[in-house]
Amino acid sequence: MTEPEKKLWYGFLRGLQDRLPLNPPQLRGKADEGSRGRKRLRAYRQRPIAHFIVDFYIPALKLVIEVDGESHFTDEGIAYDKERTEILNSLWLSVLRFTNFEVPQQWNRKVSYK
Repeated sequence: MTEPEKKLWYGFLRGLQDRLPLNPPQLRGKADEGSRGRKRLRAYRQRPIAHFIVDFYIPALKLVIEVDGESHFTDEGIAYDKERTEILNSLWLSVLRFTNFEVPQQWNRKVSYK
């Protein structure tokens, strides 16, 4: 993992299910049942989907999160990412992209879940 991917994973996504309120209404019927009836919102890293390996995946939300480095901003990288996003969208997945620069900027802030 790159440093921005580590920051996103260890600082936010890895413990996502522990930060949510019990049974948030937007997840009812979508997330797996956890212990004591609590809904679980799990995030996975480096998950294979179709013939790609996505950076992060949250199945309950059908959300793919990508952290893009410099190679994604070449003409070839832009074209590849566009095709990849179209294929993932055809599987009813949403794709959220951040640059390596955006992750440290966004996740240096404290996040409230109330």
